[in-house]
This record gives sequence, structure tokens and C-alpha cells, in this order.
Amino acid sequence: MTNNQPTTTTEVQIQYVHNENGPTLGYSTSSGVQIIEQDGLKFKDLSGDGKLDPYEDWRLSPEERAKDLASKMTVEQIAGLMLYSQHQFIPAASSTWFPGTYGGKSFEESGANPWDLTDQQKNFLSKDNLRHVLVVGVQSPYVAARWNNVVQSFAEGTGLGIPANNSSDPRHASDASSEFNAGAGGKISMWPETLGLAATFEPAVTRKFGEIAAKEYRGLGLSTALSPQIDIATDPRWFRFNGTFGEDSKLATDMARAYVDGFQTSEEDKEIAEGWGYDSVNAMVKHWPGGGSGEGGRDAHFGCGKYAVYPGNNFEEHLLPFTEGAFKLEGKTGQASAVMPYYTISTDQDLINGENVGNSYSSYLINDLLREKYGYDGVVCTDWLITADETESKDTFISGKPWGVEGLTVAERHYKLLMAGVDQFGGNNEILPVLEAYQMGVAEHGEANMRARFERSAVRLLKNIFRVGLFENPYLQPELSEQVVGHPEFMKAGYEAQLKSLVLLKNQGNVLPLPRRSRVYVPKKFTPAGKNWIGMPTPESLEYPVNLDIVSKYFEVTDNPADADFALVLIEGPKSGVGYSQEDADNGGNGYVPISLQYKTYTAEHARETSLAGDSRDHDVMNRSYKGKSVTAHNVTDLDSVLNTKKIMNGKPVIVSMLLSNPAIVEEFENEVDAIIVNFGVQDQALMEVLAGIVEPSGLLPMQMPANMKTVEEQFEDVAHDMECHVDSDNHTYDFGFGLNWSGVIEDERTKKYRRA
Repeated sequence: MTNNQPTTTTEVQIQYVHNENGPTLGYSTSSGVQIIEQDGLKFKDLSGDGKLDPYEDWRLSPEERAKDLASKMTVEQIAGLMLYSQHQFIPAASSTWFPGTYGGKSFEESGANPWDLTDQQKNFLSKDNLRHVLVVGVQSPYVAARWNNVVQSFAEGTGLGIPANNSSDPRHASDASSEFNAGAGGKISMWPETLGLAATFEPAVTRKFGEIAAKEYRGLGLSTALSPQIDIATDPRWFRFNGTFGEDSKLATDMARAYVDGFQTSEEDKEIAEGWGYDSVNAMVKHWPGGGSGEGGRDAHFGCGKYAVYPGNNFEEHLLPFTEGAFKLEGKTGQASAVMPYYTISTDQDLINGENVGNSYSSYLINDLLREKYGYDGVVCTDWLITADETESKDTFISGKPWGVEGLTVAERHYKLLMAGVDQFGGNNEILPVLEAYQMGVAEHGEANMRARFERSAVRLLKNIFRVGLFENPYLQPELSEQVVGHPEFMKAGYEAQLKSLVLLKNQGNVLPLPRRSRVYVPKKFTPAGKNWIGMPTPESLEYPVNLDIVSKYFEVTDNPADADFALVLIEGPKSGVGYSQEDADNGGNGYVPISLQYKTYTAEHARETSLAGDSRDHDVMNRSYKGKSVTAHNVTDLDSVLNTKKIMNGKPVIVSMLLSNPAIVEEFENEVDAIIVNFGVQDQALMEVLAGIVEPSGLLPMQMPANMKTVEEQFEDVAHDMECHVDSDNHTYDFGFGLNWSGVIEDERTKKYRRA
């Protein structure tokens, strides 16, 4: 075992050693690692014992290497491998959600380089043996690459030299104000949100995204993607709808397969074996067994949304994107390498133990269903912070989420997860509760059984690191990272996907496309003060919702509606909150309120009298019904803007561009406007090119657009395609698979394949 002090210098010197017909080895000169020569080949002596251990032998399979390494690891080292860090910012400045310290000082006070390790990172890498790091914000590809090299040098000189497996949530969403051409070669390529990829109805586009995103991830030092989100979004109110491929299981299944194949597959000289290699990124699909059926549309990030319900008895369909998509790949990697269960309690779905606990805690869902019935032997990682204690507030995002096991200690939660079949604990940097859980297992099952249980998880986790070549060379060349991440060809592909994701819903009298250089009036957008999705206060604002410099390249912009040929109103779908009101609770109510998909005040006359699920604890609420309560969209001013613009334009065309993260009820304004185009996250230029007729719209709705809130309340949370859809003034029905081009309703191979009869 290496006894060298791990490096803390920010100047990592990397040596490369080449093998003919074998991998190039990269190692840090300050990590203490030596090179072993055997049979005319070169290997890294990561253990520091002067001999070639099987896990150091790149000629062996990942399975063989992982089993050897797991057998050599102490319980403490395996426990550390099971940790998955909380969100890390590079640098961890004071302005970030989770600031760090550098030598005991803030980043701004310390004089540290942005790629330096924080005190906290050094601590969890060395003391807690953590090797899986979740990276959120990065200052630039150059900084990310240098940080990666510092992390890897630190890890290489510690213990058995296990590299860090850095990871990321999705990071390719479009910056709406950036122009494609100006953004070429920028920080990273920009694509539609996942729901926008679904709107293309072309799995090949999603496959291409995966291939490009994987190259950019590896350029940033990221080897695991905490994606794709393949839940079928069967309740239209769900907070995470826009992160999915929509409500249709067939489309979601094909998109899931394409996404994972794109991320995991390396080809030609980048392939090491079985499709895995230096372009591969492990895909952690989420969220098993599907989280899209929260009662009332509420989300399980919040205490108010912990229960998924199945009034339509449709649990099995939610598994399809996993079992028929991510677990049945076309590429050689075979299946997604990791799975994340959701926070939710899948109410009354445990057919063996009858437990109603968070999905990761359920031995039925993990051991019996995922492992045994479907034969999945990849990594199972919990969602973040499920082992931490809950807060009193039921609408707080940053809180522990130990749903169904609130009465257990933190260590007992870890033990229950281990016995349920989980390999890894998301958002936990600390080793102590894992070691306590191990001792609980020793007391119940004996040392040999518990050691074997730990090694099973260690092998799964290590295989994913071996497969992508990190043991041979985890280091990056920062200058090359700058060239790869945001490469012009990647930017171009992302932009083309954005164009394909735009959905034209209404085009009365063929008002679109608009003549170039015609005059446009764009009203400013008012946003009242409120809270963002993590609960932080946001100020009110009044500003243009589009980059007018970009608009002016296509049309003449005027502030005077009387001078305009048409108006363009940019709005977002209605936002009415998470389904809980502390004010209601403080005033003697149960706290639960509707989630509305309309702008105007909505009163839930058609809601259930009695909720399907609730919390039987004395201090909580069993009946979560919100019948008769009212809610108004936070952005009701978006509707006001549309209607006011209609009045002041005196009969001239009004075009609405609508950014959607959920289905929306458009009957409040549809009859008043001439055209509606919806998007799921695109740059302003993409919208302008469709409006100006440079590009013909081709996107299709990946979900239903409900006629009213009555049909939303009466649909089943777990069933897709069960709402009455809006019918517009042109007698078009805004159903799944609907979209217009310049010739009218789109009918093509995509609609034949996916549209419901």
C-alpha cells in the first residue's frame, strides 16, 4: 500500500508511458506511483507493493480486476467507495449553494486557484475514502480539467490508488439569450431539455446527443452521467416533467435506449473492450421504478410529495423504459451501468413485505424486482440525502428525504439500504454511518456474510471505473479539453436539435412564416417577487424576455405597437407552486393546495375528497385532499401580457412563444392569438429562424395539452393519455404527437410509429 503523502499542489506534473498495442499510462510524478515492467509491457503499481497485482493488469477483464481489488480493500475503503459526494462547485465560491473553504478561508479570501481542492474535498477523499464526486458548476473547461488532475493525483497517491469517478447531472441545456454562431466553441454545446429531445420524436437525435455529450463530459473529467431521467411523466402537474421524455412509454423507451447507447459506447481506437472505453460515460438511469405518479402531481423532493399512487393499477408500464430500453441496449455495453431509485414511496406496490417506504429502502423493489426478476447487476445508487433527517417544512427542497423510515437513525437507514440491495449513498460525504451499518450487519449476519455483501457492491462500483480506462489514465490535457468541450461541430449539432424540437401548435390563416424585416413589437415580461425551485427568494423584474439584438437580425424591432406589423409575446407555462402552503397549515388547514396548469385562479372542485395516501404519524397528515381550495399561478402576468397585447395590436397578428416545462391549459388565451409555438429550452436564434421561415417547424408534442383543470383532476396519476385535450379555433386537437408545419398537421413516419390511434 502506498505510504506517500498525497499531493496537495496545484501544479500536477503528469508522465505518460506508452504500450505498443496497449493503453497509454498516465500518472502523477508526485503521487508516488511507480511503473512495473512485465512481459515487455508496462503497468502502474498503484498499490505500491512492487509487484503486478491482478487489478493493476490492464490485460484482464474489468470483472477480474474489480474482484481482486475488492478483496484487497479494507472495510473502511469499501465504505468510502459507497459514498457519493454532495454537490461540488469548481471553485466553491461564497456565492454558490455549497461554498467551501481553502486553508480555512473563503475562496475569495484565500488566494486559491479555482482548480484547487477545498478543505472539504481533501477531507472526504482522504479521511472518508470517497471516490465518487458530483460536480455541479465549473468555471470553464480549462479549470475543470486542471481540477480533475489535482483530484486524480490526490487519489492516486492515497491507499490503493483508486481514481475518482467524477459525475454530473445534465448540463447541456440551452442558454436562450446566446446565439448559435457566437456560442460556437463556447463552454459546452447547447441542446433542448430532455422533453425537447422527445419532441423531435427521433431517437437518432438523442443518440447523437449522447455521443457528443459523452465526449464533452470526458473533456471535463466526468465519467458518470446522473441521467437520463426516463420516468414516464403520467401526471401533467409533476415538478420534474421537463426532465423526462414525456408521458408515452414507447417513445420514452426508445429515447432511453438511444441516450444510454450514445453515452456509454466508445468506438474504434477509443474502445477498450465490449463497447466501453475512453469516450464512454457511465449512464445512471433514473428513477426506478418511475417517479411520475406523485399524488396530485406533487414531487418527492418535498415532504408534501412523498407518495406515488397508482389509481389506474398501471405500475408495470412505468418499468418499460428501464426493462425494455435502458436495460436492452443496441450497443455492446448491453445495459445502463447504474440505476437511481426515486425518493417516492410507491404506495402499496410491495407484493411480498407490504412495506411503504422510499423506493431505495424497499427490498422488494431492489432485490426482488430489479435484481432478481429483471436480472440487473449494475450499481444501484440512492437519490441525494435520503439518509438525512427531514425538516419540519414540507415545501423545502434542501432537506433530508428519509420517506417511510423517518423513525430510524441515520446509521439504521444505511443498514436498511444495504439489506435492500443498494450499493451507494447519494449526497453522503461521511463514512461513519456506513461503518455503523456494517457493524449492525456483522451482529445480525456475521463478519463473513457482511464482508461478502460489501465486496459485491465494491465490485459493481469498481467495474464502472475500470471500464472507462481511469485506472490507466485519469488525467486530462487542459488545452485539449478547451478544444473538445463546446467544439463548433458539437454546437452545430445541438443547435440543429433545438430547431427540430420546436412545436408549432397554431398557425391561423398561415400567418407564419413572417416576412423578413417586418416590424415586431415585443412586450416586456413582468415577473413578481417569489421563490425559485430550491426555495431561495427571487426579486421582481421587468425586462425583455428575448435578446433584441438577435431579434433585430431577422425583424425590425419597435416599441410602438401602432408601428408594428405583428407582436411577439414570450411567456412561460403556468407556475403555481409545489402543492403545499405553509400559510394554509398555519391557518388550521392540512397545508395541501392544488397544483394548477392554468394562469387564472383555480378552485379544485373536482379533486378527491380523501387522498389515496397519507402519513399516519401523529404530527403529520393522513388526508391530503385539497378539494375546494384555490391557487393562482405565480406568473398570471404572462396571461395578462398576451391579452393586453391582443387589445393594443388592433387586429394585427399576435404570436405567442411559450416555454413549457409541463403541459399547460391554453384555452385562456388560444382563441385570442394567431399563432402559438412552444419550446422546451432553445436559444433565441432558433425561435427566430422558425418565425422567419428559414427553418420549417417539425416538432411534435411529447405529451397531451389538457382542455381544462377538470380533466387534470379526473385523470389517473399513473396513466398516460387519459385526458381530454384542448381543441383550438382551427379544430386541431393538442394531443400527444400533434404538431404543424407550413403545410398543416404533420403526418409522417414518426407519427405512424408513435401516435396513439
